[in-house]
Amino acid sequence: METYGLKKLGIIHPTAVYRNLTPAKLVEAALRRNEGVLSDTGALVVTTGAYTGRSPEDKFIVDTEAVHDTIAWGKVNRPISKEKFDRIREKMAAYLQNREIFIFDGMAGADPVCTKKFRIVNELASQNLFIHQLLIRPTEEQLENYGEPDFTIMVAPGFQCIPELDGVHSEAAIIVNYEEKLVLIAGSRYSGEIKKSVFSVMNYLMPIEKDVLPMHCSANMDPETGDTAIFFGLSGTGKTTLSADPKRKLIGDDEHGWSNHGIFNFEGGCYAKCINLDPEGEPEIYNAIRFGSLVENVILDSATRKPDYNDNSLTDNTRVGYPIEYISNAAIPGVGGIPKVIIFLTADAFGVLPPISRLDENAAMYHFVTGFTSKLAGTERGVTEPQPTFSTCFGEPFMPLNPAKYAEMLGERIEKYNTKVYLVNTGWTGGPYGVGSRMKLKYTRAMVTAALNGTIEQAEYKHDEIFNVDIPQSCSEVPSEIMNPSDTWDSREEYDKAARKLAKMFEENFAKKYPNMPEHIAKAGPKA
Repeated sequence: METYGLKKLGIIHPTAVYRNLTPAKLVEAALRRNEGVLSDTGALVVTTGAYTGRSPEDKFIVDTEAVHDTIAWGKVNRPISKEKFDRIREKMAAYLQNREIFIFDGMAGADPVCTKKFRIVNELASQNLFIHQLLIRPTEEQLENYGEPDFTIMVAPGFQCIPELDGVHSEAAIIVNYEEKLVLIAGSRYSGEIKKSVFSVMNYLMPIEKDVLPMHCSANMDPETGDTAIFFGLSGTGKTTLSADPKRKLIGDDEHGWSNHGIFNFEGGCYAKCINLDPEGEPEIYNAIRFGSLVENVILDSATRKPDYNDNSLTDNTRVGYPIEYISNAAIPGVGGIPKVIIFLTADAFGVLPPISRLDENAAMYHFVTGFTSKLAGTERGVTEPQPTFSTCFGEPFMPLNPAKYAEMLGERIEKYNTKVYLVNTGWTGGPYGVGSRMKLKYTRAMVTAALNGTIEQAEYKHDEIFNVDIPQSCSEVPSEIMNPSDTWDSREEYDKAARKLAKMFEENFAKKYPNMPEHIAKAGPKA
């Protein structure tokens, strides 16, 4: 029996090894193993147990001499010793003996110059289906000549760590060993941990090896002109929804690189939120939930197997993973030109940021490095209502290098290519969470469209003194009264109080995290 390098991982007695099975065979295996059920559209639906979102407290990086000076150690990039890593790896390998093993050999990076080969070793057929659809799938010829992977990810959700013995936070652990080119994922069935581990690896390798800026963003382009736009934002801010525009080609929904000749998708699939999914508002995502897709934690009608996308009884973070080919207007391969427009997406739970504002180069650098949003319910364990947060480069949990490195690379590109930058609030208006209402998607779409086609530049602009941004006073298909958030509150006094509270949070966060940032960038932020 061919084992495809499993012996090197210590897995020497598997009962069967399946490599790069088709989605149909993986679905059959998952059903045979009682890992999930089919929905009425043929999608495989699974539940992920206690872990319905990422678990940042359980993520570690192995501290070795080779990488010690390159990692931005701290609360996000937690060190773990090589001895503890080796012990957990040995125990995981022992756990995987005498079990079926599912392997997917795929790639990350649609630009051939930057492509990295990833081998994913799964205990579950359903998770192997997920990563099969999320990474770039090799052709038969590429698979035949695959050779050794650049990185391996070993995933065993049934194996549980013992924190007291293993030196980790809980029964789950996500551990990246950059020197040995190996990632361990234990104790969690949430498939997003696999995809984000690939992203973390690419975010380490690309700047160092290829002078490529890795970005937590979605991207699309005009099918006629080829004009490219990128959308930064944390989970729940609308990256996937806003980039899945039927009038534009979708390059990718989450992870990209920016080289000196354009941008490219790291992935070959999409991972979209399903909560309150509406076939009219998000038809591309709705129609992608079919055979070959993996759906997590969506409740099905027991008789009809019809999904109830409004049911959040398991989590607000219901998800679907599907190949990008399921989007009818996908750009394949996932490459585009130099971005002409950058959109920073934020979900402001205070309800005080403008729905859209224009940023100059210094303000763009400030907001990129700050990465403000509100963590939305379900995206991480324990988050049940929106919580204001600042995430460096709109992806701090996945950025192992010094944030100044990523910020410097973005600033150089904005200046070199004169890229337009806008801050878009997809959060609340008319008051904070619980009082105001969420910004209507159709209005956000209209403002983003105006930014992409340049018509937003024709509007009259008003400078906001608190947030230090320029606000357009009009936009086609958007009520003028919502353009200035202070006009949407019942009390101007209450608005000012809330706005200055958020501005103060910006100031305190920046002073604490970026004390050595150049003054011209520091001065470009909000002023309490």
